[in-house]
Amino acid sequence: LAGCQPQQEEWQLVWEENFDQAEHFDEASWSKIPRGKSDWNNYMSDFDSCYTMRDGNLVLRGLVNYSLPADTAPFITGGVYTKGKVGFSDGRLDIRAKLYGATGAWPAFWLLPENEGWPNGGEIDIMENVGYDPLRIHATVHTPGSKRDPEAVIRSNSVKLNDAFSAFHVFAVEWYADRLDFFVDEKLILSYRKDDQLPEYWRFDKPHYLLLNLAVG
Repeated sequence: LAGCQPQQEEWQLVWEENFDQAEHFDEASWSKIPRGKSDWNNYMSDFDSCYTMRDGNLVLRGLVNYSLPADTAPFITGGVYTKGKVGFSDGRLDIRAKLYGATGAWPAFWLLPENEGWPNGGEIDIMENVGYDPLRIHATVHTPGSKRDPEAVIRSNSVKLNDAFSAFHVFAVEWYADRLDFFVDEKLILSYRKDDQLPEYWRFDKPHYLLLNLAVG
């Protein structure tokens, strides 16, 4: 992971995470995502087996819940976020990752605002992959306007990666004052532009935190 800010039209590295700790991720930057009621977090768990550090990578797992009899969730999944610890705004964020294909798997790398609820604060989906279309990578923007009228502006695009599960790829967003540009391996796949006539379609003037998570369903 790398976060950059522009300096004289060149990127300057300001934050980096290599997940090269021996056993645990850095808790100064990351927290485990707690259980919630939405589809994406309704099986989140802090169970250790959902998380591991391996060969300089953070591995997030989804497991059938045989190990936590007091937890009624049929599955348990891992996810981490930088909420309250590291924020991102103007600049570029790169995430290098390899996915694992399974029916029902739903990994995502995305950004949410620190102090506003959804969708008022906006949502930036850098990468989503869904198990029913396993080789397709999606980039999407959510705002109050797009929630009411999804077809009003182009806010999503996707690309097929035939080696999504066998090779690492770099998923990135470049955040400017007037647009969000999304890349897969440096290929631009979506440019979402601010429109002063539609303020409800732009909620990206404040820092967001980063989420890396696996959901199943």
